[in-house]
Amino acid sequence: MIVLGHQNPDCDSLCSAIALAGLFNKLGKDATPALQGEPNPEALFLLEQSGLPQPEIRTSVAGEEIFIVDYSDWNQGTADMKKAKIRGIVDHHKLGDITTSEPLECWIWPVGCSATIVYNMYKFHNQTPDTAVAKMMMGAIISDTVNFKGPTTTDIDKVAAKELAAIAGVSDLEAFATAQFDAKSDIKHIPAAELILRDQKVFEMAGEQLAIGQLELTSLETALSKKDEMLVEMGQLQANKGYHSTIVLLTDVNKLDTTALIISKDAEKVAKALNSTVIDHAFELPGVVSRKKQIIPFLQTAFEA
Repeated sequence: MIVLGHQNPDCDSLCSAIALAGLFNKLGKDATPALQGEPNPEALFLLEQSGLPQPEIRTSVAGEEIFIVDYSDWNQGTADMKKAKIRGIVDHHKLGDITTSEPLECWIWPVGCSATIVYNMYKFHNQTPDTAVAKMMMGAIISDTVNFKGPTTTDIDKVAAKELAAIAGVSDLEAFATAQFDAKSDIKHIPAAELILRDQKVFEMAGEQLAIGQLELTSLETALSKKDEMLVEMGQLQANKGYHSTIVLLTDVNKLDTTALIISKDAEKVAKALNSTVIDHAFELPGVVSRKKQIIPFLQTAFEA
């Protein structure tokens, strides 16, 4: 069985795939983690820290048995995923549009990170993750909860991260988080075409598609210096894909604020839904760090009204 993360893999997609495959193997079920693309710098940092190899990249899964992690929408899977046998889903987002012809195992919890759910699956099966895997899951939780400062953070996430840190032998979570976010923020030499796809997800709203990526950074200075380049690439992507809007969220993990860059058929509609105003293809979102909790629900309300 393949444990498959979503497109444009982030830490949670990578780490949860590795961890869940590890659990299945402990239970005597042959499983292999897989990604749909290259991991981002933060995910590479976690691989380096844990000493684990990068999972294989799979862009075709037709005919395979798969267990998916960190998503439940068809458009975040491979183009041929409908031809695969989906055996289960682990996710912490809203329920997507995936349907199956057979019963499947679902773990969908309102927590800050899919890795939190996977860790609780280990506990449910009376298993303990290996040290390296525990470090990966701990890092994923730090990432998705913005070091426990984000609005999606729950006590379940905090307990999981603390217990995983103990298993991994990490005594200073704060120091680990600082190093991890520094790795995430090193974007100086990354091309704009790559930056706009960082953790990008495409959302269907009232027949329109909105592509929303997110860069979580310790400072927005370097990202904003690349604004014009990113807008050009965003415009090209939108023209090629036919999106209603292409948005890149630049999130400052220290200030807990976001600046959004936008190319859109109706940018004002998008900004108004988020109580903001567009100025030169950008709008400010004070106090916003969570795409799934502080942005998507409001956009869906505006588009589906």
